[in-house]
Amino acid sequence: MALFGAQLVFSMVMASVLQKLSPHFSFGRWILVGRLVRYLHPTDQELKTSAGIPSNSSKGKGHRKSERRLNQNNEPFTVPRNIDLTLETAPVETLDLMHLQYYSEYQWLLDFSLGSAFIYITTEIYSTLFHVQGELNLSVLWCFMVVIFALKVLFTLTAMYFRTEEGGERMICITFGFFFLVAAMGVLVVDEETLEFGLDEAYQNFSTGAQRFLEDQGLDSHGVVSFLTLKIILAFTCALLGAFLTFPGIRLAKTHIGALKYATDSPVLQTLLHINFVFPLLISVLWVKPFIKNFLVQQNRSIGGVIINDEIFDTARLWIIVLFCLFRLSLMLKYLQSHLNTAFSKMEVMKKEAGRISSIELQRMVVRVFYYVTIVALQYVAPLLLLLFLTLMWKTLSDSSWASFFDFDLPADAPSNPANQTQPPSSNISSISNTAIQFTLALTQLKNVFTPVWYKGIFSFYCWWICSAWFVTSAFGMVYYAQISD
Repeated sequence: MALFGAQLVFSMVMASVLQKLSPHFSFGRWILVGRLVRYLHPTDQELKTSAGIPSNSSKGKGHRKSERRLNQNNEPFTVPRNIDLTLETAPVETLDLMHLQYYSEYQWLLDFSLGSAFIYITTEIYSTLFHVQGELNLSVLWCFMVVIFALKVLFTLTAMYFRTEEGGERMICITFGFFFLVAAMGVLVVDEETLEFGLDEAYQNFSTGAQRFLEDQGLDSHGVVSFLTLKIILAFTCALLGAFLTFPGIRLAKTHIGALKYATDSPVLQTLLHINFVFPLLISVLWVKPFIKNFLVQQNRSIGGVIINDEIFDTARLWIIVLFCLFRLSLMLKYLQSHLNTAFSKMEVMKKEAGRISSIELQRMVVRVFYYVTIVALQYVAPLLLLLFLTLMWKTLSDSSWASFFDFDLPADAPSNPANQTQPPSSNISSISNTAIQFTLALTQLKNVFTPVWYKGIFSFYCWWICSAWFVTSAFGMVYYAQISD
């Protein structure tokens, strides 16, 4: 218990809550159910009535709900494309979502992320109030699992485009993957005085710690991986992230255009939507040292009476990313409703065309929009959660602070007694305690290799890259759909 302290209790309670409460309450289900409106596909009877086609049988309204199920046994027929038909609407219900593809992944990702966020906040409050020292921060493990789940979801969604019969989506992913590989290589050769990631200092710190660790183990050390090798590894991981963010960014652009279209009567909402779209670009600019940091830090600028220094500037970047994630999450329903409204838009476009269309094709055109809503939700929220929890890991592992803006110092932690940590255990100590002590010593040695400086450089770079790649793909989507509309 000394190794984890009260954090183990928080984790066990949250694991129990996720197991017991998920069948009754789901944060992901709560977002969708009752807050979105979907368009219902027209039944065969409604199509025949609107097209003036004689019907063989007449059924009452009580059978309308069952008629909406696509029946492969019904003989298809054609109707004019300019048919005078109004689609009915209905609120999204739980039963409507249960059979949708990737709904279980969406629900689990949202619910687990909410539980992880609760554990992180609780651990931060606990660590601040009781000045915990020497305990393994379990909230980092929860954040890491959210990152892994988000990456798995993004990989699954990207792999879905590779399984399609048409190769257009596949080529787009590959093209953007190579584009981001070249872009990452270009970014990594930029001097730290221009783009301040802290990778140079992080590598030097890691290299020194790793060499000292190998020497302590009695191993000959000729140096760890070179800085060039590290940059190559970073470039390839950035290419993968860029490929994963390709269609989420393009989808965001499409729903953004639709959300603006349906918000013409609300200038405030339009402004919020525009801010939401360009926010990642504004975050990326915070790493451009000549523009922002040199202006605020080196010239000793003050905001609210607080002189901006390096620590306060780093804290500001953390807060801005967290606020951006919460802000974009708050607009999630607007973008999802924009996607559902495309069923109505497709019908309006079809009415302007000449010719006829099969009844089954028309019904599928409408219903396919709703069947895709969970994929759109995952493409919206997965990059968001990936960025948010990488930022939380950045803050914790780099020993940063959320309260650098305030002019007070927290009481210093009591110094630990190394003798008590390294003395051999007595004969009455259990084997579990021996294992815990050995694990603590091994963890201490690893901390000398993976230092806060190392974590700060790595996580800072990846957070910047996700914001930049997400905005680039979104901007490409805006240009693409603007050309289509013209």
